[in-house]
Parts: sequence; structure tokens; C-alpha cells
Amino acid sequence: MINPTSMSIPLPLLDQVPTQAQIEQIHHQIAAWVPPTPVLNFHFLDRELGCSIHFKCEQFHEIGAFKLRGATSAALALDESARSKGIATHSSGNHAQATACIAQRLGIPAYIVMPSNAPKVKIEATRRFGAEITFCEPTQQARESALAEICARTGAYFIHPYNNYNVIAGQATAVKELLEQVPDLDVVITPVGGGGLLSGTALWNHYLGRPVNVLGAEPVAVNDAWRSFHSGKIESNASTDTLADGLKTTLGEYTFALIRQFVQDIITVSEQEMIEGMSVLWKRAKLVVEPSGAVPFAAILRDPAPFSGQRIGVVLSGGNVDLDHLPF
Repeated sequence: MINPTSMSIPLPLLDQVPTQAQIEQIHHQIAAWVPPTPVLNFHFLDRELGCSIHFKCEQFHEIGAFKLRGATSAALALDESARSKGIATHSSGNHAQATACIAQRLGIPAYIVMPSNAPKVKIEATRRFGAEITFCEPTQQARESALAEICARTGAYFIHPYNNYNVIAGQATAVKELLEQVPDLDVVITPVGGGGLLSGTALWNHYLGRPVNVLGAEPVAVNDAWRSFHSGKIESNASTDTLADGLKTTLGEYTFALIRQFVQDIITVSEQEMIEGMSVLWKRAKLVVEPSGAVPFAAILRDPAPFSGQRIGVVLSGGNVDLDHLPF
């Protein structure tokens, strides 16, 4: 049961990089809405790959993804007057569900713009949370245009999927939990699309001052984060032809700045390697993980040698999959 007092005391609405104290405050306050997820370890994988892998199972959230953390952090930062007008976003799926879910819990409207090619399983889940969905062409320009019209009409607050400091702080709570559950990790790897999860992870690790290498992982087909990391400026993708629908977005200015400063490297994997990683997690570890969430593990599975003897935290970001169209 949600404590109603947590609805009346808004979190800080952040306009700059969140401090360690602010992330701690946000984690404390969203805990009533976003319970901790477990960390699982499989000895057979450790033996075969020569390292110890600890999976942070974010697919166990009610919406099946880590995105509930950031959306809840942003929604709870609004005062009652702002909340009453509703919240809005554009998303291909997991952030859409997260925004719709917290809106339903708060009893406020949710307005979601989704591309016409969004996965059916994510559309249906967003609709179940009672959101008003507007479909658009699958381009960033179409998303932003449709959302701007909705916000102008309704006065709803736009919760950006990643380029929002409250969202980044909320996503940071995943690795905050992970490093409390397994405090002696050598490496943490997360997927990277828009960069909310990776930037939050890197920021929190920086505040702790521990010698933990933070890595991002993405499909080579949409390797804008890898290119941005090495070029020093935000790059875009000419194509978004990947099964990892959650990783098609490019970095935002907030997330990019934190990634450039605090992330050690970004790894890329092929579509087939991503599918293989997903298959192993499903068939052998019995973990339902979507393609986007399987990318970090796929990077280890492809080449375990650089991770030999290390303790690795892998964030499984989501598990929303259309069971009628599995890639393996």
C-alpha cells in the first residue's frame, strides 16, 4: 500500500546534475513506489566464462523495466497543481509504460506518443495503465511534434525519457541498490540508448569513489553512443535497424556530458551476438530479457577474456518481449 504522505511532499525538481544527497533522497522517497529488485548469480555461467556475473534484474519491476525509477522520480517532483494537469512523454515502449504506470498510481492523466512501429506488447501494456496514446511516424521529429501539440493542449508536464535530471537520478538508484547488494564489484555494465541509465550509474559510482569500471553496451547497428564517446560530440544514427527497440535513441546533452566524464568505455555487439545472449539468459538462466536488456551480457559472452577473474554487475534493463516473435 502506497503511503499517501509521499504524494504531498514533492521531490526537488532538478535543473542541474543531481548531488549524492539528492539521489539518496530520491531513492528513499520512490522506495514506496518502486521496490528493490533482486540480484542473481549463476555458478554455471561463472565457471564457463571465468568471471563472476551478478545480474540486477530490473525486468522484475511491475512494468518489466528499470524505467519506472526515473518516471516516478520525475512525477513525484511535481507539485499537486502541476500533477493535476497530467504527465506526457514520447517513447517506443518501456518509458511509455513507466509514465503511464505512475500516472495511474497518482490518479492523474498520462498522454503518450508512440511510434507506429512500437512493439505490440509495449503498446498493450501502456494502454492497460490507462494512458491516452497518440501514434506517430517512427521519426524523432514526428514524436516531438506530436508531443508538443499535446502539451500545449493539456498543460501536461513532459517527462523526457532520459534527458531530465530527475529521470537520471531515478535511474541511478538501480546501481545504488546493486552496489549495496554486491559491494565489491570490479565492473558494472548497462545498456545505453538515450543514456539515462548509464549516466546515472556512472554518476553514482563517481560519488562513491570506488575503483569500479563503468561500461556501456549497445548494438553495433545503432552505435551512436560509441561514436559519440570517441568523437566528443553527440552523433546520430543513419539507420535504426536493430531488434533492440529500447536502444534506438541518441544521447541527450545531459546524459552525454556525464557519460563522457565518468564512463570508462562503451562496447558494441552484433545483432546475432545480442540474440545469443538473450537466448542463453532465457534457456539456461530462465530469465526473460528483451534484446535491449541482453546487450551487456552478450558483450561478456562474446569475449570473456577481458573480464577474467573479475566480479561484474550486469543490469538487465527490461523483459518486455512479444512472445509471438522471439528472435531465437
